[in-house]
Amino acid sequence: MTGTGVRWLAGVLIVACVLVAGPSAPGGFHIAKPLPADAPQEAVPNRVMTWNICNPCKGRSQNAGRAAEIASYAPQVIGLQEACVGDVERIREQLRYLYGLVYHVEYGSVLKRWSRCGGVPWSPGGFGQAILSAAPMTDRVNVEYPDGGSEDRGYMAVTTLVDGRPVRVFNTHLAQFGQASVRAKQTGVLAKAVARYDRTIVLGDFNAVPDAPELAGMWGLATDADAGCGPSAAGACEPTTDWRSKFDYIFLRGFTPLGQRVHLTPYSDHDLVQADLRRS
Repeated sequence: MTGTGVRWLAGVLIVACVLVAGPSAPGGFHIAKPLPADAPQEAVPNRVMTWNICNPCKGRSQNAGRAAEIASYAPQVIGLQEACVGDVERIREQLRYLYGLVYHVEYGSVLKRWSRCGGVPWSPGGFGQAILSAAPMTDRVNVEYPDGGSEDRGYMAVTTLVDGRPVRVFNTHLAQFGQASVRAKQTGVLAKAVARYDRTIVLGDFNAVPDAPELAGMWGLATDADAGCGPSAAGACEPTTDWRSKFDYIFLRGFTPLGQRVHLTPYSDHDLVQADLRRS
């Protein structure tokens, strides 16, 4: 049997097992959403992604679609914002059992709130950031900003392998759009941590357009994976949100972007941002 035939048969068996198992199957899903014909069969080396999956605006019923969106591009490293632990676990299960993509995960939760992430009142789900990586991760840190603005915010960081070498990966979500002075303090905290490493990838929703003054500290350290984007070329930066502003960034130190793509998605008010990299 050819390789294509083996994958087809495996897919049929997986779907059959899930249909038989019903609600007891991982994540309670029943069938895989179809992927593009050119979707990767495994995680793509040196491909990274950032995505604010928007909680609570779309709800848990969207997790199957979110998993399919990620599987369509199969990045090696993924940074998720506005992520509930339970939702991320469901997405991971579906990526593994329906699409054959296995990811390690680390969390950077800043809230424990039943009304936000479900669970039970005495054990609410965590809310914040998450990093998924095809390679193992070490040395996780989770930092809550001293001033989160209208809601607690923070950054997390891990060490994993990209291009076969260790790299420090950060994931953050800054204060809401109307809180520029708070974001300026937050980027000061983040930039100080990023500056300690020569090879870094900083993923996140910065809630600020490229020429916003509060991003000056980040632009002084790194470049965006959108090669034509920068504080002096804000009009050329591809938008990443439903309201057609660029708020989502893949900042790079020690890497050169080979290309960035922004994918519109119905599962969030933020677009999915993907970049392919090579070592500088």
